[in-house]
Amino acid sequence: MMGPAHSLSGAAAWLGVGAAAAAAGHPMPWPVLAVGALITAGAALAPDLDHKSATISRAFGPVSKALCGIVDDLSHAVYKATRGPGDPRRNGGHRTLTHTWLWAVLIGAGASAAAVFGGRWAVLGILFVHLVLAVEGLLWRAARVSSDVLVWLLGGTSAWILAGVLDKPGNGSDWLFAGPGQEYLWLGLPIILGALVHDIGDALTVSGCPILWPIPLGRKRWAPLGPPKGMRFRAGSWVELKVLMPVFMILGGVGAAGALNFI
Repeated sequence: MMGPAHSLSGAAAWLGVGAAAAAAGHPMPWPVLAVGALITAGAALAPDLDHKSATISRAFGPVSKALCGIVDDLSHAVYKATRGPGDPRRNGGHRTLTHTWLWAVLIGAGASAAAVFGGRWAVLGILFVHLVLAVEGLLWRAARVSSDVLVWLLGGTSAWILAGVLDKPGNGSDWLFAGPGQEYLWLGLPIILGALVHDIGDALTVSGCPILWPIPLGRKRWAPLGPPKGMRFRAGSWVELKVLMPVFMILGGVGAAGALNFI
């Protein structure tokens, strides 16, 4: 799928989690709901770090472009080193390492560890990166015609404000993990969710997605999972733009209403 659809699906997924938590009697504080949705929207773009032309490659100028090149090479090297006898040869690393459940868990766990042990500046860095990506995904038309510096300023300012809101008692810095020193441990959860939602979205497209790596399936370690071929669509097609994106918006609205006990 394309960047906007990934971000919308990520935000909708977190809002759905918020609705489920409210239904179970453990509602999220509204700042956690809002910030989590934005982080998930941004994190849903991150698996495309292995693609030099993806939205994320443009998000942070030369830094993200260079990082995408490094991740592409790393992913390709891992693919070549671990491919099974049924896996085809490849010329690049797109839709390999960063499109797996293992990558999602490791990145989320790393973010949680950074948030807990790195202090406020680590939290601000995590928020900044994902808020910039959320702007690039959710407000992509405006982001494309705006200066990168303006997008970065918006992301940085929003990160500072939202961190201040979360730090207030009862607003969610210690949501879910209330032990001493565990503030912001939950930040890894929307990052994991965003990555997994991205992978599921890509699995619906023609090429499928090797979500289960390194678990082998028959003679393949990088089996591209997805629905039957006739049910898949091409990225950027009318199915994605005219059907899935409106559905994600509706689901997100329903999830937000449920999470805030409006329904």
